[in-house]
Amino acid sequence: MAAARAKSWVIPVLASVGLLLVCTALCLAFGDQPLTFAQVMTPESSQETIFFSLRLPRVILAALVGMALAAAGSTLQAMTRNPLADPFVLGVSGGSALGATVALALGLSAFTLIPGVSAVSVLALFGAIGATGVVMVVGRLAGRESSGATLLAGVIFNAFSLAAITFIKALVAPDKLGEVLFWLAGTLGVESRSTLLALAVVVLGSTGAMMLAAPRLNLLMLGEDDAQVLGLDVRRTRRMLLLLTSLAVSAAVSVAGLIGFVGLVVPHLVRLAVGADQRIAIPVSAICGAAFLMVADLGARVLFQVFNTEPPVGVLTSMIGGPLFLLLLIRSRRVA
Repeated sequence: MAAARAKSWVIPVLASVGLLLVCTALCLAFGDQPLTFAQVMTPESSQETIFFSLRLPRVILAALVGMALAAAGSTLQAMTRNPLADPFVLGVSGGSALGATVALALGLSAFTLIPGVSAVSVLALFGAIGATGVVMVVGRLAGRESSGATLLAGVIFNAFSLAAITFIKALVAPDKLGEVLFWLAGTLGVESRSTLLALAVVVLGSTGAMMLAAPRLNLLMLGEDDAQVLGLDVRRTRRMLLLLTSLAVSAAVSVAGLIGFVGLVVPHLVRLAVGADQRIAIPVSAICGAAFLMVADLGARVLFQVFNTEPPVGVLTSMIGGPLFLLLLIRSRRVA
């Protein structure tokens, strides 16, 4: 029994790690300018500079953002027992976008409030945290912190944030408007080491906490009444999971903007492949989410050679994830 249980963990995780390693090698080797190992290892060469100063930090950023979005998506879909749940439905995306839009409209993109972290990222993070607080308070005022009330509050807050962002866009100067629109489309740039380190601490910490909470999440998937009978503090567990997912998503959005469908499609595919056990689904989703966003970013970098400009990676993930999710939805309805 123990051997079978260990095997059920090892095979999916090792397969996802293998996929991640292959994707990492491809993303490091190819791009708008292909690199070779010999060129990269040549001291003080242009290829060495490109690899260590530009390409490697960007691949790490893509991996961390993809990991955060996919792990949060898997957790939310299990918590709400809704395969259509997405990290952004909690209003985190709206709060982050609103905070970043205010910072960009005020011309704060060149300022840093924390060493290595731009004012845009800081205000986007504060906006996400504020949105999470509002959603949690609204759910509490509704009389019970049910999944439905929380999701509805998130949708309403996102609608309000979208209206506020539209109002701000109508007032800002054209040069700042372009910057706002580009950020909202979801972009991966080259961040400083301090930013990557801070992002890694938040993402790995919150994702690790979600994995530790997986047994309780499995109980929650049985239904609130059954979970409570089995001794689970449903309200406390839901609060904790909501905070963990919001922390991971807000950190990702604060540095990369709005990147859609990673937290929706990747967990859905993983659940079809490995099942609904969150002890396996969360780590595999996190790893596959990192691989997915790295490959999407590679596609954006390669398209630079075609269009002489780099499309936002958030546009590519939506173009890939949207049709893919429709196919999965049609397939699931046919099976049902």
